[in-house]
Amino acid sequence: MLAAAARRLPRRLQVPAQTAAAAVRAKAWSAALERHGPAYLDMQATTPTDPRVLDAMMPWLQGKFGNPHSKSHVYGWDAEEATERAREQLAALINADPREIFFTSGATESNNMAVKGVADFYGTKKNHIITTQTEHKCVLASCRRLEVEKGWEVTYLPVGQDGLVDLKELEAAIRPDTALVSVMHVNNEIGVVQPVEEIGAMCKARGVFLHTDAAQSVGKMPIDVKKMNVNLMSISGHKMYGPKGIGAIYISRKPRVRLRAVIDGGGQERGMRSGTLPAPLCIGLGAAAAVAQSEMANDLRHVERLYRRMHGKISERLPSITLNGHSTQRYFGNVNLSFAGVEGESLLMSLAHSTAVSSGSACTSASLEPSYVLRAIGVNEELAHTSLRFGLGRFTTEEEVDRTVDDLIREVERLRDMSPLWELEQEALASGHKQAVTWS
Repeated sequence: MLAAAARRLPRRLQVPAQTAAAAVRAKAWSAALERHGPAYLDMQATTPTDPRVLDAMMPWLQGKFGNPHSKSHVYGWDAEEATERAREQLAALINADPREIFFTSGATESNNMAVKGVADFYGTKKNHIITTQTEHKCVLASCRRLEVEKGWEVTYLPVGQDGLVDLKELEAAIRPDTALVSVMHVNNEIGVVQPVEEIGAMCKARGVFLHTDAAQSVGKMPIDVKKMNVNLMSISGHKMYGPKGIGAIYISRKPRVRLRAVIDGGGQERGMRSGTLPAPLCIGLGAAAAVAQSEMANDLRHVERLYRRMHGKISERLPSITLNGHSTQRYFGNVNLSFAGVEGESLLMSLAHSTAVSSGSACTSASLEPSYVLRAIGVNEELAHTSLRFGLGRFTTEEEVDRTVDDLIREVERLRDMSPLWELEQEALASGHKQAVTWS
């Protein structure tokens, strides 16, 4: 079974075994997999479905299979009632009114709805959007489409080396024709937490709508849309231990935000998003929200403890490591590191046997270009190519962290021993011509 699984790996992740040493390593890796299986540290890409969520969904995948829009029989009534209860659970998690929650297929659709929906409705009065250079691809692509096809003006604000937007620059960018500010709450690549509450107060004072992509924060850290003065918020189920294929968008009623629907059809979701609601997925999202509300404090303590554990072990044993993004204003479940003197793809391949990690966003993982987020915070192209993102979460164990750290240190040292660039860097450091990069 293991051999078959290894053959299914993409060719770029298959570790070559031409040498005797490589063959020995491959045998040891296979034994480790048999005992433990690879550790999953890619929680920003997706999270495992919480068993409590699956339990809540199962009845609606079997006997209770009704269409929640069927109004003439008990199957439909039951499905509608359960779906509305899920809407209430999600609303409670972010302190919203259930009437402000609209189910979607995920955060990408929600982001498109927010950016394009506002533009389509208010385009005759305003035609300017402000966002940042480190937003998710779907926000940036939506903004560019508005520029090219609708003639909108978009201000793409830079961020500092810590990944945070400058509030003074943002305030200065707001104009009388600004319809929307869109700033991600927690960055999916570097985990930085933007000051959304301060941005919300600023937007409210200037009469501008605020949208935030909260796919990486809802269910993981406290969110109060009223306190934050957020008008639109995008939510993803599979980033918060819920099912894939379901998400939501929060659209405030006071002040009321009007959107032009992106999907036309039967007028479901009060005309905001047509299409039959997938009741089992909606119920799963609601259950994930309820579990998150009860587990959040424990989850945050657990994730930060694991982060400190990983931080301590790596910083003690490896030099020239950079933590990308602000060192404290971050979600600690996202650990994005650059390893000087190591090619990131080689490191990723060498860890594939034991640990599931990524070199950045899953949405852009096919690209060979360095992360645009890392380049936006001033990481040079060479160092950006050395970066890996480690995702910690609710079900991550100390054993997985320790195994990953041990494997990581061993492989970084092995790759550095083979790297002429690392040798040159050490010579430069020894001569005092270059300052060592350390964990911030």
